[in-house]
Amino acid sequence: MKILILGAGQVGRTAAQHLSREEANEVTVVDVNEDVLRDLQDRLDVRTVAGNAAWPTVLEAAGAAEADIIVALTSSDEVNMMACEVAFTLFRTPTKIARIRAAEYTSRSRLFGADGLSVDVFISPEQLVTEYVERLIHHPGTLQVLDFADGKVRLVGVRARRGGLLVGHALSQLPRHLPKMEVRVVAIYRDGRAVAPEGDSVIAEGDEVFFLAARDDIQRAMTEMRNRDDPIRRVVIAGGGNIGFRLAQTLEKHSQVKLIERDAQRARKISEVLVNAIVLHGDAADEELLIEENIDSADVFAALTNSEEANILSAMLAKRLGAKKVMALINKPSYTELVESSTIDIAISPQTITIGSLLAHVRRGDVVRVHSLRRGAAEALEAIVHGDERSSRVVGKRVEEIKLPDGALIGAIVRGEKVIMAHHDTVVHCDDHVILFLSDRRHVEAVERLFLGPAR
Repeated sequence: MKILILGAGQVGRTAAQHLSREEANEVTVVDVNEDVLRDLQDRLDVRTVAGNAAWPTVLEAAGAAEADIIVALTSSDEVNMMACEVAFTLFRTPTKIARIRAAEYTSRSRLFGADGLSVDVFISPEQLVTEYVERLIHHPGTLQVLDFADGKVRLVGVRARRGGLLVGHALSQLPRHLPKMEVRVVAIYRDGRAVAPEGDSVIAEGDEVFFLAARDDIQRAMTEMRNRDDPIRRVVIAGGGNIGFRLAQTLEKHSQVKLIERDAQRARKISEVLVNAIVLHGDAADEELLIEENIDSADVFAALTNSEEANILSAMLAKRLGAKKVMALINKPSYTELVESSTIDIAISPQTITIGSLLAHVRRGDVVRVHSLRRGAAEALEAIVHGDERSSRVVGKRVEEIKLPDGALIGAIVRGEKVIMAHHDTVVHCDDHVILFLSDRRHVEAVERLFLGPAR
């Protein structure tokens, strides 16, 4: 597949890194910064073109006429939309994906589509991150909460802690603890290494456990992994940018929200829009301010400013002053693991969150949802099964008969409104939504081939 990535910022570089690893892809990256492109070419197997991503001559030189997909990820919404329009008008590029941040554009449904701009799919990183943080807050104690099948199934990551009923017990005992409820543990990470989730696998304190469950069963399942967490009532948000503001708007309906913003004009503007949230003008890394605002009573402190250094410092300070759980928005992937090993509970990576949405439109076969996990090393995906027993490699077969690569497993199947946790004798039907977990994303192509093309 020939993929043209426009923009070599953090998201563009992350996309290039993920997509260039797969042998079937030929990736070209366009950016105005030649130094960034040289660095990218030294590290990745990609072709680069310097220039304005919306200019016809630049798109032509980058191979837009032969490209299967254009992914416009520059920092400018207008450049991204124009690039898609030019690519379709001049080169008839089949699939056009654009990063669009401004709600003024994304809230207008008629702007895109058959009679609108030539953008097949738009991605709003700010909205994706806002929804991601909101899910974490709604499910206390989680490390990740990811949706599949329009929210019918969720993949949840938790840290097993002392007192949880499963700690020290084998996974085979899970049905006894959770009668009349199906949960499937799909991955266990211990000291950074994957542990195969077999029936005799024993969960240890401190393990990072990923499990699939129907949306309504998540809280009960989490109680098995760890003691019950108190509901989130008091939230402090550092940063009144797009993400912080949107999160405050969502949470103020059911939680006590305080938002701290350094810029006086921005603080005044958002205070006029927010109804119940309290907006404070100040520095979230100001110890006196945090103490004065009773940070020790906060259930969650979320540092969501544009400066990751400020996010790290303010989150560490809030934790030291007594905030129960702290999160920090981190753009540099190299910082994420370092931060999570410190006093910060959760490092939020916009690139990892955004890349999952992008990959769903790049994957071959009918893949409708992809989530990148473990800083890109693992992947969870949702694929729709098509065909019949003669034309498909999976239709009519029991899960144990499907030849999956090492480290890949089928965790759940959604059939209409019914959620089925996959067992060895579960039979796959046409139109099933199959949810898979891959502990090693290098096997993605092998999994894709199962859901693409005739059986052999």
